[in-house]
Amino acid sequence: MQPFEFTSPKTKEQVPALLGNNWDEVEILAGGTDLLSLMKDEITTPRRLVNIKNIQDLHSVSFNPDKSVRIGALKTLAELAATPDLQKSHPMLALAVADAASPQIRNLATLGGNLCQRPRCWYFRTGYGLLGKDKDGKSLVQNGDNRYHAILGNDGPAYFVSPSTIAPVLIAYQAKVRILGPQGARELPLEKFFVIPKSEQEREHDLKPNEMVIEIVVPAAAGVRAAAYEVRQKESFDWPYVTAAVALTMNGSSVSNARVVLGHVAPIPWLSPEAAQALVGKPITAATADQAAQAAVAQAKSLGRNIHKIHLASVAVKRAILKAGGVA
Repeated sequence: MQPFEFTSPKTKEQVPALLGNNWDEVEILAGGTDLLSLMKDEITTPRRLVNIKNIQDLHSVSFNPDKSVRIGALKTLAELAATPDLQKSHPMLALAVADAASPQIRNLATLGGNLCQRPRCWYFRTGYGLLGKDKDGKSLVQNGDNRYHAILGNDGPAYFVSPSTIAPVLIAYQAKVRILGPQGARELPLEKFFVIPKSEQEREHDLKPNEMVIEIVVPAAAGVRAAAYEVRQKESFDWPYVTAAVALTMNGSSVSNARVVLGHVAPIPWLSPEAAQALVGKPITAATADQAAQAAVAQAKSLGRNIHKIHLASVAVKRAILKAGGVA
């Protein structure tokens, strides 16, 4: 590990000035479950770490009178999963954080860190850059082992998949993220927080080098039927092939509004308006769920060795819809 400076601000307002304007110079230390491994492998070599663990108001979770929830970026996944009010108000989110990673990681990992974690692409993790290119600028992903890579949003040059299993659930719930920078705080829908980079100089989040995530705001979910489904090789700690999160609002027996979000299929959590449209105005049946599942992957494209992910993604979407609709 390369030497670095270490600073621990006491307030969030102190942080932007400590971050600077260069991604390669400074990193934020929250739970550290991802950052420390990147530093040990010298994938990132910051000259300064800004430890935000002592900023107390980033550890909070509060329930507003309108039943929306505000979650500080430093709330650990274990703390969040054990919050009784969250289990009642947003059960799919409580289940998602309870199932993420392993107990040891959940006790350290923060919600903000989970959303900001870097890709698990093995080309990125072995030093070939965010876009996985060789010294001649050719894509190692396209010409190599791409069995876990993107099937959507993969027109290039980014082929990694967004690693968070919690982000699709939050997006299904229409969550927003609050970001603090030198000019103050800004807020945007969480689906807009994730971006597909076009060059190695960009990152996969809508963050400037001198900004940080401070809070996630989740709207009230009364009357929302929500469910998630995940496909992975083993039940214990593993990175999934695909995930799907679904939130339905019903008008009697028919769907009046739907949000269908796929994870681990694209460089960003993939919100599928096509799948949602296939559900609106219809009852939840095996047939309508299958139609929505097929719509979700209609534009999917294999890179060569990941064609199986297209089928797995459609299965995950169908089962999440049936689960949300209470159909066996």
